[in-house]
Amino acid sequence: MGTNGSTMLQPLRQGLPPVDPTAVSGSASCALPARFEAVRGARSFTRSTLCQWGLDERFDDVSLVVSELVTNALRHALPEGAREGEADSPVRLHLMRWSTRLVCAVRDPSEDCPAGEGEPFSPARTEDNFDLESGRGLFLVDSYSDSWGWHPLAGRLTGKVVWALFLLHD
Repeated sequence: MGTNGSTMLQPLRQGLPPVDPTAVSGSASCALPARFEAVRGARSFTRSTLCQWGLDERFDDVSLVVSELVTNALRHALPEGAREGEADSPVRLHLMRWSTRLVCAVRDPSEDCPAGEGEPFSPARTEDNFDLESGRGLFLVDSYSDSWGWHPLAGRLTGKVVWALFLLHD
């Protein structure tokens, strides 16, 4: 796992609530292997990044959301036969901090929208989705973050990004 520069994160800013791009005060990214043990690594990466940014007090909520987003990507968005050790990791976790916002974004290779029981899971219909057999993780994402959503990637990157926004208060 490592940190990438702002250039890698540029596609992830599309579709997010508007913010002054010059106010970005930090960004970090890590590749996650195609195995469920990667969720623990994502939490560890999140803890160390939030500590570096002085946001230790936000770890519990952010970690829960990161765990759900990464688990969903590993469980539902990997193509058949995705293997650990492939040249390009199929899932990436991105953390971006502005002065008043923190965004957790998970990129995966699937272009399908986040779903529950065969139906699209919509941030606007979270309450309707609560009783679904699957999709409760996205209910947690909705409950613990200030907003969340997803968007397909454009350009040479394929797949989608599912993101969660946390407002930071001074």
